[in-house]
Amino acid sequence: MSDASHSTDIAIIGAGPVGLFAVFEAGMLGLKSHVIDALDMVGGQCSALYPEKPIFDIPAHPQIAGQDLIHELAKQADPFEPTYHLGQQVTKLEKRDDGRFTLVTTKGTVIDAGAVVIAAGCGAFGPNKPPMDGLEEYEGSGGVQYYVKRRADFAGKNVVIAGGGDSAVDWALSLHDIAAKVMVVHRRPKFRAAPDSSAKLQALAEAGKIEMVIPYQLKGLKGENGILSHVVVATLKGEERELEADHLLPFFGLAMELGPIADWGLNLEKNHIGVKQATMETSVPGIFAIGDIATYEHKLKLILSGFAEGASAIHAARSYMFPDKEFHFEYSTTTGVPNE
Repeated sequence: MSDASHSTDIAIIGAGPVGLFAVFEAGMLGLKSHVIDALDMVGGQCSALYPEKPIFDIPAHPQIAGQDLIHELAKQADPFEPTYHLGQQVTKLEKRDDGRFTLVTTKGTVIDAGAVVIAAGCGAFGPNKPPMDGLEEYEGSGGVQYYVKRRADFAGKNVVIAGGGDSAVDWALSLHDIAAKVMVVHRRPKFRAAPDSSAKLQALAEAGKIEMVIPYQLKGLKGENGILSHVVVATLKGEERELEADHLLPFFGLAMELGPIADWGLNLEKNHIGVKQATMETSVPGIFAIGDIATYEHKLKLILSGFAEGASAIHAARSYMFPDKEFHFEYSTTTGVPNE
């Protein structure tokens, strides 16, 4: 084989938390993994979008930052020596007559795999931007940011957060004690965030630690030389306010695109991949989907759900590759970690 050609048991598309845990599960079954991700680092959304954001629903971790979770998952996978192909996207996925798969990436890497696990999160993602004139002028260093990578960047600053979902509420809670002032802009009093988080936000507002700018919506930006100074908001009746601001964080969700995945002949349901919940297998035998990109009845989009899906998928993939090989399930407390 050439340097650009590889053979492996499992090809995992996506190096986010769920993909990394799938590497561990594969290793525990004696299966080798190659992992492909379009980002130039492992971690997926956790690393790219909220490395310092605290996550509260990971078992045994009352609170853990996104990047810290990725570090621990990568460390857990390390004993099994996965091969990472980062900064490249799988553009071609074909099933051969022998039941194995050929994957080709944007860098020309060719991978021969016995089974494929798609852990691509929400696919190719980008922020849903508010429809405001001149927005691009203030993006990045000018003050408008769609992700928070370092809380310290907002120390002593006036921060306007727009949106009514979990990201808006969570970052308001996280930044209120480091920013000079946090203002939350939303069109109605009710938020779509987790009830506990919404209650904490309301309590901080009542204590005067966060200003609730309700019912308002973003209307415009003011500043000089591409540096933000004010955020203009307005009610549906046209009443306007100018909020003094160093930063605007508009959290209106992610625009999700499946990209090349849409052309792989899988059963798609509104930009998600339909799977059998018991095995996480797609409509193509030997291809499995886990994490946010997978859908089934009563699906919960939680990282911990993705971990369980990864375990199910890897066990099913082993059965797909070795249908005649008897397998006796054992707990990790019995087997330990191979090669450790």
